[in-house]
Amino acid sequence: MSTGTGFPQERAPRTVISLDAMGGDRGPAAVVAGLVVSAQDDPGLEFILHGDEAVLKPLLAAHPDLGPRITLSHAPRIVTMSDKPSQVMRHGDGTSMWGCIDSVRNGEAAVAVSCGNTGALMAVSMIRLRKIAGVNRPAIACLWPSRNPGGFNVMLDVGADIRAEAEDLLQYATMGAAYARNGLNLSRPRVGLLNVGTEEHKGRAELKVAHDRMTVAQEAAGFEFVGFVEGGDIPSNRVDVIVTDGFTGNIALKTGEGTAKLVLDLLRGAFMGSALSKLAGLMMRGALRAMASRVDPRQVNGGVFLGLNGTVVKSHGSADATGIASAIRLAAQLARSGFNDRLAARLASAEAAGQDGITGKSGEKE
Repeated sequence: MSTGTGFPQERAPRTVISLDAMGGDRGPAAVVAGLVVSAQDDPGLEFILHGDEAVLKPLLAAHPDLGPRITLSHAPRIVTMSDKPSQVMRHGDGTSMWGCIDSVRNGEAAVAVSCGNTGALMAVSMIRLRKIAGVNRPAIACLWPSRNPGGFNVMLDVGADIRAEAEDLLQYATMGAAYARNGLNLSRPRVGLLNVGTEEHKGRAELKVAHDRMTVAQEAAGFEFVGFVEGGDIPSNRVDVIVTDGFTGNIALKTGEGTAKLVLDLLRGAFMGSALSKLAGLMMRGALRAMASRVDPRQVNGGVFLGLNGTVVKSHGSADATGIASAIRLAAQLARSGFNDRLAARLASAEAAGQDGITGKSGEKE
């Protein structure tokens, strides 16, 4: 559940988005439809559209007015949802996903957007863009609806890597804080480390080490560390950034999305029963629509790959035109904020601080 809500809007006469047209469950038609919505909403956007010309040209022909703003880059091959990342790393050249990332690598576009295979997209992004110096594992960050004034909390990692050591978690905290600082306009984001309890003695060994390192590094990294948080704190106003490993984060994300859909379905069913309940539903229609929009994953679509020398937005594979447009909107806001350029210095400062002065109970360096 992520969006660019709140990113500072600097006037930019031309922001180029590199778009993978062939990824995703709904095919190129949904991607082109999302592009059209975005182009109509934001006149400052231009696009490099990667995919099969024979498929894309007829879809674009219905929108001749957008022709000058779209560059079609032919890619004869597609990365499917079943392709293994290792296969794509070795044989992905010539696919729409590879071309999409290369446009950012070559400086032709500011941000890449794809709703294709997540593992393959991360693999291609890592080998083509490379990691920021000092980053061990990149992370995927999402925005989660919350009780905070800005309406969202940042959570990472939500699926880039199922593992995370203490050093990785510290880097996630620094990257997540940078994202919240720019995306939610928070001068000093509050960071929490997800655990099975808030007591300091709980959790795995690497969580305890990460807890100590975040405590020391918070000043250099520009965040306030609130300590351990639990699952119930993810949508709360106690914290702005939730840090966890990709295994836990991905399960939490998909559980949250599934629960939101279940609640909405149950409400619809409840108001479709008796005549009285239907009348109540009509009276509450505006409030229900507002609530549905608030938790609709399509409206907050796009996980951001953090820790790379370039910006990549991963849209949901099942995204429709609304979801694609949301991911493009996030990509444009990221490009205009320039937040990725500030990450390296923050990471270096936090890493130095986190390594320095961490002592165990014996008084020796851990």
